[in-house]
Amino acid sequence: MGLADPARPQRRRGPYRGRGRNCDNPPMTARLIACNKPYDVLCQFTDADGARRTLADCLHAPGFRPAGRLDRDSEGLVLLADDGGLQQRIAHPRFKLWKTYWVQVEGIPDDAALHRLARGVELNDGRTQPARAERMEEPAGLWPRDPPIRYRARIPTAWVRLSLREGRNRQVRRMTAAVGHPTLRLIRYAIGGITLDGLAPGAWRYEDPERLKL
Repeated sequence: MGLADPARPQRRRGPYRGRGRNCDNPPMTARLIACNKPYDVLCQFTDADGARRTLADCLHAPGFRPAGRLDRDSEGLVLLADDGGLQQRIAHPRFKLWKTYWVQVEGIPDDAALHRLARGVELNDGRTQPARAERMEEPAGLWPRDPPIRYRARIPTAWVRLSLREGRNRQVRRMTAAVGHPTLRLIRYAIGGITLDGLAPGAWRYEDPERLKL
């Protein structure tokens, strides 16, 4: 599939209905794109070495910037905005926007482990804020990862749905490791009310910023 140009409004779903021009009220013309970032793709449009894949391999989006980060070894939802105020509303922890992850972990977390994740885990940079954590079935229709996760015949795996309102460096991976269940695969499924539903890896679409539920 060739690269489309999100700067053209042919797939636009609607403007953000904010007021003013600051991070609390982005302008009415602010636009938002949802992209399903594949594994091993940098969450940026350029690579200094020119050897690694970036978001430019998924879409051509002049004027748009990622609102927050997603690690190279993580997959899933990345939002891009063409306005700095809207970027801040999405990315900055002070706005407490829920971000939901599908996490494949080593072993089967019991209720105690899930309770620790939800209550807060002590990490080397402090205790995490309260979260939401629950076991889930493997997502229906989930695409295969390339390369696949490591497989150990004697160690089962499980999926956890984890929702956070903060975004420390590699936080989800550190949290699951702290409760004895290292992360094997990490997919960001939702930011606010915007989800991955209907987006194949590398695909994108315009979104109505109102769906963020800011």
